Amino acid sequence: MKSIFLTTALTIFSLTNKVVAQEISQSQIPSIIVNNFQKQFPKAFDVEWELKGSLYQVEYEIGVLGADHEAWYNQTGKLIRHKEEISKKDLPQKVLSSIDKSFSLYRIDDVKKITETNNVTYTLELKSFTEEWKVAYDKNGKLLSKIAD
Repeated sequence: MKSIFLTTALTIFSLTNKVVAQEISQSQIPSIIVNNFQKQFPKAFDVEWELKGSLYQVEYEIGVLGADHEAWYNQTGKLIRHKEEISKKDLPQKVLSSIDKSFSLYRIDDVKKITETNNVTYTLELKSFTEEWKVAYDKNGKLLSKIAD
């Protein structure tokens, strides 16, 4: 239950993105964080660092089409959270089935996969001619949050 609450809170946090951030250069990042980042994401390019509270956030791109990614590290260099832009076709079948049941007439946009420890959440926008929703699902297709956009 605690992990579901934490996931929901962090998902809402990521959807609203109202955190004050301070951009910093890579030279200002502790070396353990930079080293871990470079080991975990060796193909990252267009790298930008920010300090958000006590966490270091790095935004970067990977791949031919430059898919957007974010990684959050604590001060000891541990990866706390990873968010990546994915294609609709990369959503788990259980998530797609759940969307089809509740939002069959909606178009899927802006799909992201968020990994925190072993917990995976998918956030996306659902759009119809008259409504837009920002939603979050767990990997089993359970709707975690639904916010009108």
